[in-house]
Amino acid sequence: MATTYHKPEALSDQITHYCPGCTHGVAHRLVAEVIDELGIRGRTVGIAPVGCAVLMYNYFTFDFQESAHGRAPAMATGIKRVRPDLIVFTYQGDGDLASIGTAEIIHSANRGEKITVIFINNAVYGMTGGQNAPTTPQGARSSTMPFGNFETPFNLPHLAASSGASYVARWTCLHIRRLTWSIEEAIGKKGFRFIEAVAPCPTLYARLNKLGSGLDAMRFYHDTAEIRNGADTREVDVSFQSPIICGKFVDEERPTFLDLMHEHYSKQLGDRYVPMPPEGGMLHER
Repeated sequence: MATTYHKPEALSDQITHYCPGCTHGVAHRLVAEVIDELGIRGRTVGIAPVGCAVLMYNYFTFDFQESAHGRAPAMATGIKRVRPDLIVFTYQGDGDLASIGTAEIIHSANRGEKITVIFINNAVYGMTGGQNAPTTPQGARSSTMPFGNFETPFNLPHLAASSGASYVARWTCLHIRRLTWSIEEAIGKKGFRFIEAVAPCPTLYARLNKLGSGLDAMRFYHDTAEIRNGADTREVDVSFQSPIICGKFVDEERPTFLDLMHEHYSKQLGDRYVPMPPEGGMLHER
């Protein structure tokens, strides 16, 4: 019996711009399914910056905004300040988040901003020619390091966790159920939430490293991914063609920026401080 394709309402009819074997489309579908499942399409705002991730705004039927390179968390923070009732998330690639946008992630996590970051890691600058990225594994080739990368790549889950994120997880784009559950779980949490989705770039990263097609990457994820929920994030580095440690690493209750702000001003100003609905704050004169 043939199966019927059900398109989530949060997903548009736009034909994909992505290369064959790229799993950005998989991530888009999962995000849309979660938004439909939670019934939050009318109060969700997504933000994507420069890079392959920016094309995401073509694929959704809810509000989406393009930010400057690396500044998606800052824009998400601004929207959350003005409209704290909205669900706000960013969708960022490694060339954006892990390079020019690194400070944005650190400060957003440290402040406990109530936003979710969905980080697509394909270990290379996919849109602009396959240059070395801050997540390119040592030994892997890129267009700017044709003899192999010698720099130490970022361990982004550890960076997010050590900066104060309340929720940190990593899955590959093969783990569609677990990645879906993780997105849904993260949206319901307080504080700063960080989800890494390891994804293939067959056109540049795989070709430069002679790793085959996107399907070959999926087979590699299937054969080598190790699920270690609660793993120490210091030990989840991604090495070239080595096992990928996946799982939910951090899930804690931490006060958000607005929690701390309300508590502080209530102590300092007493009944002169009257929070605006639903979570904002303002100073009323007697």
